Amino acid sequence: MSSTLLKYSRLAANWDEALPVGNGRLGGMVFGIPREELIQLNEDSIWSGGYRDRNNPLALENLDKMRRLIVEGRSWEAEKLCDEAFYGTNENQRHYQPLGDFHLIQTVGEATEYSRSLDISTALCDTVFVSDGIRYVRRVFASHPDEVIVISLTAEKDGKPYPAVSFSAFIDGRDDNYDKNQAYDKSTLIFTVSDGIPYACAISAAAKDGTCETRANRIVCENASCVVITIGAQTSWRTGDYENMAVRQAKTALRRTSELESRHIKDYQSLYNRCGITLCDNSGGGSDLPTDERLAAVKEGKPDNELYELYFNFSRYLMISGSREGTLPLNLQGIWNKDMWPAWGCKFTININTEMNYWGVEMQNLSRCHMPLFDHIERMREHGRITAEKMYGCHGAVCHHNTDIWGDTAPQDKWLPGTIWPMGLAWLCTHIWEHYQFTLDKEFLAEKYDTMREAAEFFTEYLIDDGKGRLVVSPSVSPENTYNISEGVQGRLCQGASMDSQILHTLFKGVISAADILQRDKAFADKLREIDSKLPSPQIGKYGQIMEWAEDYDEFEPGHRHISQLFALHPSDIISLSKTPELAKAARATIERRLSYGGGNTGWSRAWIINMWARLGDGEKVAENLKTLMSDSTSINMFDMHPPFQIDGNFGGGAGIGEALLQSIAGEIAFLPALPPAWTEGSVRRMAARGGLEISFEWSGSRVNHAQFTARSSDGINRLVLRETVCCNSPKEINAVTADGNPVGYVCENADGICTVIFNENIMMADIDF
Repeated sequence: MSSTLLKYSRLAANWDEALPVGNGRLGGMVFGIPREELIQLNEDSIWSGGYRDRNNPLALENLDKMRRLIVEGRSWEAEKLCDEAFYGTNENQRHYQPLGDFHLIQTVGEATEYSRSLDISTALCDTVFVSDGIRYVRRVFASHPDEVIVISLTAEKDGKPYPAVSFSAFIDGRDDNYDKNQAYDKSTLIFTVSDGIPYACAISAAAKDGTCETRANRIVCENASCVVITIGAQTSWRTGDYENMAVRQAKTALRRTSELESRHIKDYQSLYNRCGITLCDNSGGGSDLPTDERLAAVKEGKPDNELYELYFNFSRYLMISGSREGTLPLNLQGIWNKDMWPAWGCKFTININTEMNYWGVEMQNLSRCHMPLFDHIERMREHGRITAEKMYGCHGAVCHHNTDIWGDTAPQDKWLPGTIWPMGLAWLCTHIWEHYQFTLDKEFLAEKYDTMREAAEFFTEYLIDDGKGRLVVSPSVSPENTYNISEGVQGRLCQGASMDSQILHTLFKGVISAADILQRDKAFADKLREIDSKLPSPQIGKYGQIMEWAEDYDEFEPGHRHISQLFALHPSDIISLSKTPELAKAARATIERRLSYGGGNTGWSRAWIINMWARLGDGEKVAENLKTLMSDSTSINMFDMHPPFQIDGNFGGGAGIGEALLQSIAGEIAFLPALPPAWTEGSVRRMAARGGLEISFEWSGSRVNHAQFTARSSDGINRLVLRETVCCNSPKEINAVTADGNPVGYVCENADGICTVIFNENIMMADIDF
């Protein structure tokens, strides 16, 4: 349980200590307060308003002038022109908002034997306490199959049900910004809001023994042994009949109270059980402590491998709870947000944060949870075409560094280091190719090919020659960073930022490969090959680092949180230890320079660094930075702290743990490529790998001894390319079978630390001893 249970012996003092539940669409933050419980509620489509066209009509006529000013180094004039002609006509996209606050005032005396917990193997959140000899249990979960949040309250005395559950419950919040808040009928409350995206929330309750009824704007229960409350919510973004649908969902769920929990667990575990890891317990009993105490102990330097296992599992829990088919993708806070005006609008920030949310989803065998991101890319396409044409006179589709519920693609904010960055959609579309590499789903690839193509098409017209025969993006920025031009003079706008070319190389490679696989669009693929050959490659600068800009500028803030020039190392594979050792050495120098100036000072930045160290095969650095992530950027409820709370670090940290254990890059599979020294024994179960594989393996003494490969595609696989690592030698024995269970022969070719296993026919499964 120490790797699947968040537990506490004290109340949540604030929102950052409450425990999250979610079904992908509905979210709740459970405080676990005996007398005055608070569950802060969210629904993923409650945003501040409708779509608005913010594309600046002056951009296109000033584009050539802007590019000329950048080339001539007239930074101040270029930035002034940006303010006049390139920012959105309204500075802000729409922002995410809370649903409301659910309060439950329970009639109990002083609470003793208190505990609260979140079991992430079942997605059940419990608050347990004793008062006047009566044991009370309050359980909260968010059901995906029944589309409601469920709260059950029970009372027991001497091990038997006891009629002592009495409370008054109501909903408010949103800074008093709501309309109806009243009884719908004798068992249901209705809460509606017409501001922004209109919505309704319905709360129903039923009791065993005692009484339960609505009174004005409250549900009042008295002397029951068990009460079940269901909370449903719907918005006009999904249906015009949102009020009736919310009521119907709350009431329908209440009619199947005996099945709600089992249906929820079955659905949740169908995803949660698809992957897992175990790490040897080295805590000396410390893993049995409450979670807040475990985090404090790690900060003091005490070992706790299972806390990192818990972190990996918690990232999977958050993915399943926040991103399900038919929902919106995870925003800056997933689906959990308490503020009417949240930090950065709680939007989809796509210059790393939204992408990081989904770095681990394929590896953790949760491909279905990736679908909301692909759905949202489709929403962006239509608006992206308009932005491409109106602002830049190009075909294809483009988006800048943020988008919202509507798929708004115009520049967000009036902030020179971040706003004019036209790479957002391009980066997102690399996830389409990533999904295919893990699943080998040709039907999906065929469906999404035109989306990737459209993102690439924009740059076939937008790129310009930099005067050195290279094609570069202009205008652009290196996300959120600033460079020194001369003493006291800084610049933000640029041409040829390193990250831009790296994103385009990765996108173009995906489109070209997809065209080859699907046997279509050869002329366009050939065009991309030609353009790709003219993109700048990563360059090494005066400090031995990967250059961030086309010129070897010094950073105004050398410890900056973004390390954009290392996109090539992670999440892409342009730089790798085996294929580009000199660039890998420069990547290491880049990270070390950033950290020496205080870099990695936000949770998500530290998580990115963990992934980079994993790609560089440095298990000691992975361990060091995981400890820092836990110590400096993790709240006691395991949420990542920017600060404030920002969920990307949770997913980036989970992905980094996975990258330390298994990598499938550059066409090769590597076991334990960056194993932290303390993780001497453990196992991986059904982790997904590029090439359409599920891989399970075990290790002891820091060496892999057995692995099982299973093909995810019905076509099977015909070869395995295994890279030797310090933790894994070449295979000793291989047993492979076809889909019919027939054994298959093979040959092994060993060269340069790589073992290529070639099977006589396609296999579905192979067991390998090392």
